Amino acid sequence: MESIENVKYCHVGIEKDKSFFFDHVHIVWNEQITIHQSNDWELSYVIIGSGTRVVGDNMETFSKGEIILLPPNLAHGWYFDENVHDKHGKIENITIIFPDSFLDKCANTFPELVSCIKSLKGITKGMSLKGELLSSIQRLMYSMTLQNNLEQLTTLLQIISHISSNTDMQVVGFRERQSRNADKLQEVHRYMLTHYHDKITLDDVAKYVGMNSSSFCSFFKREKGTSFFTALNEYRIKCSCIMLQETSMTISEICAAVGFNDIPYFNRTFKKIMQVSPKEFRSNTN
Repeated sequence: MESIENVKYCHVGIEKDKSFFFDHVHIVWNEQITIHQSNDWELSYVIIGSGTRVVGDNMETFSKGEIILLPPNLAHGWYFDENVHDKHGKIENITIIFPDSFLDKCANTFPELVSCIKSLKGITKGMSLKGELLSSIQRLMYSMTLQNNLEQLTTLLQIISHISSNTDMQVVGFRERQSRNADKLQEVHRYMLTHYHDKITLDDVAKYVGMNSSSFCSFFKREKGTSFFTALNEYRIKCSCIMLQETSMTISEICAAVGFNDIPYFNRTFKKIMQVSPKEFRSNTN
């Protein structure tokens, strides 16, 4: 996976008869663009699929239904699980991208939008929509798949109005470049993301970030307050939870898919972290 210093800068071409970009896709899980950033705003809705999301300095699992608002110049990427898809083997999502100049033009043209635009521009971190706000924006974004250009514009203005006047959101990521430790920790996160299903040794991850094993252990404990392998197991269990909820894979298949090679150890670790067994978790959530 790319280092944050090698993040791709992406420019999306907006058609001449539109003022923003709207994309509704059904694609194979690994066709999603890797970590990138742009000068535009982005609203991303995952309809089918799950995996791991990287936004700025934050890495965490996600599942279907989430909507994330991203301000300009914030590195991000969605890494989908190959086991979670529709009957055609594909994921589905909707992405809306609009430039900052679009917001400026709206504010300059329509006085009614000035306060909305000002409020939206106050958002400087990645935000995850929650509660009733999430439900309403899900409906609005999906309705755009059946609309013409003018109808889509009207709906986007509704979306901006809803988001700017609602606090039902949670921070999911931001970027702090001033810290060398933040860069190093992000490299660790990326190694964990791409190798969690493999057998990982301390030497492997330490070498990846350019440290010896002893220095790496001290660094990770100091930055995260826990050991690397404790954090790795917690991440593996989070991934297994998604698979238990959204796939028909057996528990032994999931155990192997998230990097455990011993089912009793997987079961013990799962129960320690989730307070229930994998079987009970699947039963309670389905």
